[in-house]
Amino acid sequence: MMTEPIDYLVIGAGPAGLQLGYFLEKTGRDYLVLEAEDVPGAYFRRFPRHRQLISINKPHTGWCDSELNLRMDWNSLLSDDPELRFTRYSEEYFPNADLLVDYFADFAAQTGVRIQYGIRVTGITRDGHFHVSTQDGTTFQARRVVVATGLALPYVPDIPGIELAESYNDVSVDPHEFNDQRVLIIGKGNSAFETADNLIAHAAIIHVLGPKPLTFAWRTHFAGDLRAVNNNFLDTYQLKSQNLVMDATIDRIERHGAEFHVTQRYLRRPKVMTHVYDRVIVCTGFKMDTTIFTDSARPRLALNDRFAEITPAWESTTVPDLFFAGTITQVLDRRKYTSSVLHGFRYSTRALHRFLEQRYEGLTWPGQDLPADASAVADAVLARINRSSGLWNQFGFLGDVLVLHDDGTSRLREEVPVELAHRPEFGAGQDYLIFNVEYGSGYPEIDPFDIAAGREWEDDPANESLYMHPVVRRYRAGELVSVTHLPEHAYNKWTDPEKYHEPVRAIVAEMLPAGFR
Repeated sequence: MMTEPIDYLVIGAGPAGLQLGYFLEKTGRDYLVLEAEDVPGAYFRRFPRHRQLISINKPHTGWCDSELNLRMDWNSLLSDDPELRFTRYSEEYFPNADLLVDYFADFAAQTGVRIQYGIRVTGITRDGHFHVSTQDGTTFQARRVVVATGLALPYVPDIPGIELAESYNDVSVDPHEFNDQRVLIIGKGNSAFETADNLIAHAAIIHVLGPKPLTFAWRTHFAGDLRAVNNNFLDTYQLKSQNLVMDATIDRIERHGAEFHVTQRYLRRPKVMTHVYDRVIVCTGFKMDTTIFTDSARPRLALNDRFAEITPAWESTTVPDLFFAGTITQVLDRRKYTSSVLHGFRYSTRALHRFLEQRYEGLTWPGQDLPADASAVADAVLARINRSSGLWNQFGFLGDVLVLHDDGTSRLREEVPVELAHRPEFGAGQDYLIFNVEYGSGYPEIDPFDIAAGREWEDDPANESLYMHPVVRRYRAGELVSVTHLPEHAYNKWTDPEKYHEPVRAIVAEMLPAGFR
């Protein structure tokens, strides 16, 4: 059976597909969301395996502003209804993932997002329109397709014998099954340490192995790096409690009866050793399912073929009108910002919808028109910086773009991907400013808990702050003219007239035509 063409077909009703569906429904577009499972967000019925989320949930912020509260609420989807917040489901800082499944189901029901469940996509072709084949024999036609399937498959490194190991996806989570066993966990991310932490009291020894050094979220500010809530295992290693973290690669895995012999090549010294284990568990992350694409609609891939290669507008670089949403868009800011996690990609998904509205529906990017008055512009910009949850949670990736016109007036476009902001439709060819909040460039190298490193330099506005702070970049005809780092503030209240308002006012005044300064 072949359906009539629709304008927007969204594949996947996880958080990104659900979020995009909400905006398409709100604007009355011709769309449909296809979901293989029987509920939205079904991924969270299985993952994380030990059920504790690491996305924070903070209902008690001391604020009454629902927009500000979203800064500390990493699980809610965006909507006009402040009652549709995950913070109503739990007061736990790291809640159980089952509650997230309940929340997504309620969100879908209450917002009326059009979802067809139990529809598994088996192939996508392109011949004028997209033709999306499904397991039940239906073929959907669409003018545009947005893939929001998440990272559906485990990423398995190319190691001889890796097929003998168990996977994070289906290994038992009952720690009693590991009593007195020797366990090797391959991987050094959150899934690896989540698994190790579950086994500490039961396994005889646990080795966590990977070729790269540990990267801590508290140091890199990347929420996907190892989180403190998962790193209790490190104590057992450093305090000599029969566990190890190993910097090594694996030459091969061999099975000898009930044992696994794993040949490891150490990176800190030229040494090769074979260790014997009772269990080997692969916790090396996930990748996008690319088997649904046929040759006519197959996107170019990136990062070990784990992601599609996409433009700053989330469109395939090789297949026009094929877009991506959600955690699979992290290829744009890999390990730098927050496109890999819900509290980041909910804003990217809103920006994607705004881009679709601009390109296909002829609408302008949302924002506000401002008068030819530098002080008024500074007030408007700082009001956004002090309140916006999108600029806060997608730090460095999204920015407000201020374009000045010849008559002295200006247009402030809200939450534009910084890489998109340099296109002609946003301001390239004119004088424009990009305002965002970000961390200073030195933060991955500086240990924030090292007192000996000194902190005096952070008080100098001429230097980049180690912590979150506003940044103003001025461009002319697409070329960077100047960068101004405003000082950080302990309570993130960038309101002081001398430190914040006056520098922004001065930058805007310098750009205004002479008669308006």
